[in-house]
Amino acid sequence: MVVFVIGGSGSGKSQFAERLAVKLREKEKSAKNVSGRERHESKDSRGQSAPRLVYIATMEPMDQESRQRIRRHKAMRAGQGFETWEQYTHLEELSPRHDDILLLECLSNLMANETFAAAGRGEHATEAIQKGICHLADHSRHLVIVGNNMFEDGIEYDETTRNYLEEMAKIHQYLGTQADQVIEVVCGIAIEWRRR
Repeated sequence: MVVFVIGGSGSGKSQFAERLAVKLREKEKSAKNVSGRERHESKDSRGQSAPRLVYIATMEPMDQESRQRIRRHKAMRAGQGFETWEQYTHLEELSPRHDDILLLECLSNLMANETFAAAGRGEHATEAIQKGICHLADHSRHLVIVGNNMFEDGIEYDETTRNYLEEMAKIHQYLGTQADQVIEVVCGIAIEWRRR
């Protein structure tokens, strides 16, 4: 299942997405325990069936502000059982297990990295991200993706920024039509726009 969680800055979308990923993992653990399949699955430190909970971090720590945001996000998810994979570009290189619950945080950083970083795909960033998302969705149990609302500030941007925002809009529209569930978080309140 692919869930797209979107919201503005400070909306609570990251906390919501983290709670959702944890709930999905608990639901999977319960289902495996009920079905008796746990003896065929990987075990956690207590010998319990344990689908991995993986946080795919896309923010590259390039300055003090980004390092501070990374510390804040790590503190928010501390103790929840997340394994963190730092992947700034090339999602298709990741190798999740089929029972993993993945949380991709977030699309705007990923798009910036794929567009502007030396390791990124430049003008082919949108296609690369879509392929990477499909790869993750095909190779995991659940994929929760966090995105940021765009075009809401009414500011006129330079051409480079405008092109970046237009490519982000394409990714958002793609996920809006392809995700199994689309949720917008506004002031900490989750509004479900779509469910298959």
